Amino acid sequence: MNDLSKNYINGEWVAWSGETIDVHESGTGEVIARVPASGREEMERAVAAADAAFESWSESTLEQRIKVLEQLHAGLKERAPEIAETVCREVGMPIKLATAIQAGMPATVTKTYLKMLPDFPFTEQSGNSEVQYAPVGVVGCITPWNYPLHQVILKIVPAIAAGCTVVLKPSEIAPQSAYILADILDGTDLPKGGFNLVCGHGHTVGDTLIKHPDVRMVSFTGSTRTGHLIAHAAADDFKRIALEMGGKSASVVLPDADLAAAVKGTVNNCLLNSGQTCTALTRLLVPADKHDEACELAAAAVAKMPPGNPLEETTRLGPLASGQQRDRVIDYIKLGIEEGATLVTGGPEAPEGCNPGGFFVRPTVFGNVKPDSRIAQEEIFGPVLCVIPYTDEAEAIRIANGTPYGLSGAVWSADGDRAKRVAGKLRTGQVFVNGGAFNPVAPFGGFGHSGIGREFGKWGLEEFLEVRSLQL
Repeated sequence: MNDLSKNYINGEWVAWSGETIDVHESGTGEVIARVPASGREEMERAVAAADAAFESWSESTLEQRIKVLEQLHAGLKERAPEIAETVCREVGMPIKLATAIQAGMPATVTKTYLKMLPDFPFTEQSGNSEVQYAPVGVVGCITPWNYPLHQVILKIVPAIAAGCTVVLKPSEIAPQSAYILADILDGTDLPKGGFNLVCGHGHTVGDTLIKHPDVRMVSFTGSTRTGHLIAHAAADDFKRIALEMGGKSASVVLPDADLAAAVKGTVNNCLLNSGQTCTALTRLLVPADKHDEACELAAAAVAKMPPGNPLEETTRLGPLASGQQRDRVIDYIKLGIEEGATLVTGGPEAPEGCNPGGFFVRPTVFGNVKPDSRIAQEEIFGPVLCVIPYTDEAEAIRIANGTPYGLSGAVWSADGDRAKRVAGKLRTGQVFVNGGAFNPVAPFGGFGHSGIGREFGKWGLEEFLEVRSLQL
């Protein structure tokens, strides 16, 4: 078991002797680490360190910032196997996928900023004015457990590149990769206080971070409920906020689409990371006359991904990240049955052949789901797919846009122009057209209750910059 009873503040590992939080292995339920249940004083020290470091780092050269990110990138590449196994054990993503995504994406994202930074216009001319892009200040980052390192990198890399200093509060459910990151950054040329890590509960250290007057921006990824609280708290001090929150994304299969390809692509997306993905395509919208066939295809696709030990190379579907999340998903499956949806496959019972101590859930497909039912409206965050029939294109668009969320979506059609036209009517931050690949330099974020602001690429960097004009 890893004893991580320490925080990283002002370039030093600071021992913690108070209460700790158990970190559980998702596949077995066993305690694999303990981290601090830090108090407000620790967070205040971290913010003070970041504030003290801001003046010098904000005036650093672009070359200095690039060097730090190059050192970070090298560290992420070197420790990728350790990162992959750590996140696999905590979150439950199978090791093969965790290697490519949980360990691979942080290095990839860092590399995209290294390529972009030399040409980014930190100053530009507009008429008789010189427009300058200045770092926003001390940034408080609060990150989730489903992609624990990837979501941290999406915040701290552009923040550091912008000249900001950072205080991170990682998820206490999956915190260990953040400790690996702090260790890597400790070996870079980032000055003391440039990056700080404080672990603990949201109602103590998170609340202190959000409300601290020296924190000028809060970047958060997590639930819409928590984002709502952060937005209210930040408003009191007019802090800038970037919120990437929940989703209930629709995969719209038009009548002329290749149904088998669309269903397969949707199921694979829905079950990625056991459904613990905010962009998961959890609503499959199909023409009413193809509903039953779509359900059969979905059941067949799910049957090829039985839950199993995430540390085995052949496993494609692992457990959920915690017992609490497992119970929440099972309750939603029971609710779907109560609401009258057709249980096509899966169910609330524990899957066979899995460690009984692990947080496993049977992948579940519901058919004949009503668009206004709770399982079609609320984010379940587990391996649950809702198949919803529609009568015509206009109704499909209304159903797709008929939730408070707007993070992702998909459209499938044999006619590419038609698919793009329908995609343009979806009120969502990104749309996959006929299975288009994810792009790590395209803007990512949501409409409505899915968020404020954008991540990735130049849009992610601009979130951490203030605009100043010099009238010459």
